[in-house]
Amino acid sequence: MAANPEKPAAAAPRRKVSRHRGEGQWAVGHFTPLNGNEQFKKDDDGLNVRTRIETIYSKRGFASIDPNDLRGRMRWWGLYTQRRPGIDGGKTAVLEPEELDDEYFMLRVRIDGGRLTTRQLRVIGEISQEFARGTADITDRQNVQYHWIRIEDVPEIWNRLEAVGLSTVTACGDTPRVMIGSPVAGIAEDEIIDATPALEEIKRRVLNNPAYSNLPRKFKTAISGSPLLDVVHEINDVSFVGVVHPEHGPGFDLWVGGGLSTNPKLGVRLGAWVPIEDVPDVYEGVISIFRDYGYRRLRTRARLKFLVADWGAEKFRQVLQDEYLGGRKLIDGPAPAQPSSQWRDHIGVHRQKDGRFYVGFAPRVGRVDGATLTKIADLAEAHGSGRVHTTVEQKMIVLDVEQDRVESLMEGLEALDLTARPSTFRRGTMACTGIEFCKLAIVETKQRGATLIDELERRLPEFDEPLTINLNGCPNACARIQVADIGLKGQLMLDANGEQVEGYQVHLGGALGLEAGFGRKVRGLKVTAAELPDYIERVLKRFQAEREEGERFAAWTTRASEEALS
Repeated sequence: MAANPEKPAAAAPRRKVSRHRGEGQWAVGHFTPLNGNEQFKKDDDGLNVRTRIETIYSKRGFASIDPNDLRGRMRWWGLYTQRRPGIDGGKTAVLEPEELDDEYFMLRVRIDGGRLTTRQLRVIGEISQEFARGTADITDRQNVQYHWIRIEDVPEIWNRLEAVGLSTVTACGDTPRVMIGSPVAGIAEDEIIDATPALEEIKRRVLNNPAYSNLPRKFKTAISGSPLLDVVHEINDVSFVGVVHPEHGPGFDLWVGGGLSTNPKLGVRLGAWVPIEDVPDVYEGVISIFRDYGYRRLRTRARLKFLVADWGAEKFRQVLQDEYLGGRKLIDGPAPAQPSSQWRDHIGVHRQKDGRFYVGFAPRVGRVDGATLTKIADLAEAHGSGRVHTTVEQKMIVLDVEQDRVESLMEGLEALDLTARPSTFRRGTMACTGIEFCKLAIVETKQRGATLIDELERRLPEFDEPLTINLNGCPNACARIQVADIGLKGQLMLDANGEQVEGYQVHLGGALGLEAGFGRKVRGLKVTAAELPDYIERVLKRFQAEREEGERFAAWTTRASEEALS
């Protein structure tokens, strides 16, 4: 039958319109959790998991742990499950979390400002030997990380750490992580201002504080009064950088919104000078903006850097002043001067302001063990005043050494394969945890970094230009690959025989401090793990042959041809 032309056409189905719930920003009324992480944080504060660990999980064992605690809230006390042995990198993004999880934990000890006493260091070493199979890695955020930790042992570990003033609270999770600071604060001859009082007050206010225990994502802090700019301030959520105001004297320049991972962004200056007594208030203002206005809808956009990118420096500063500092106007101030040296790690022998010396030394890619840490504590007590600090380059420093004890200390360190006179390659190479323990990793890093150091020292013994080589086991950039002279991002690739092997995407010419910027990616440039020493040797020899007088490696890479870099 023909259709009746006078009959109106059937109406199209009505489209269901859903109300946009925004980015999950609390400050604009979006309190409904928009993903599983936000839900478990709303259900119970991560700080509360400690009681369950002490009273239930440590007594009943791994199988008793609630999944939302195991893969969520336990991070609030520094605990991550580590990778089950034997799982290759090709399965990292394929397997479910419970298939990747081992029944052991990584435990992170926070060391704010890198400040340790030898008593604390000895306890860290003893815990390593008794509970962590000797593991104790120095991280690039001044922490120490254990592996092979059993849940049954965690309460006793906490008791021993806290007896000497250490903690694992909010060492992980969506929280204020360890606050990195200059490892020579208060002692360096060239220091602009000692940030220690501000750092200690910030810790007092925010650690273990429920007001700051549910942030959209992790929150990284840096504060230093060193003219060397020694805390990688450009890649932290908030940084206070020592400067001298022409009218008000020493204080801090305020930076916000830095971070790396898969969407790297350098922090931006707010153009504000902050006196040391105001630093804690300003810090609380910045972290509160993140808590209240931070994006909670997508985890991939939940870091402060995305809010800062959308708002811009001017709006961020205005909101900080108007809503979080009670209308108090921040003082305009100068930017920090460029550091005088590309090396910012405090390695070697340096005079302190009191006439004594500090000695910085280099483990291999931050890998040490508990027995070595106790021996370092012995050396520091015999030659110094009992202070040992960690750096943001996976290095360590013994403080307060009299001049006539310096050589003896250095000999003692050399006996432990811990040199204060490292080669460029040992000094400048860092590596993340890698596939050995990390559930996100695709390739091995720590042992490969150590082997690479040995190979490059053998092949290029005279190379003495400042150079950083950073190895990362996955795209998340824990080892800061984008801001290294040579950044190596782990991935699987095919070798010349068509077989799948471990390899690295290469980033070249990244930098912090001196002309900060991200490294260059040469199209298609990937290197197998086996080819890595050959590749780096080849590129460094080309740099030596082509460089102009005084030219740094990073500057050369910006003008070099793709052929020269391949």
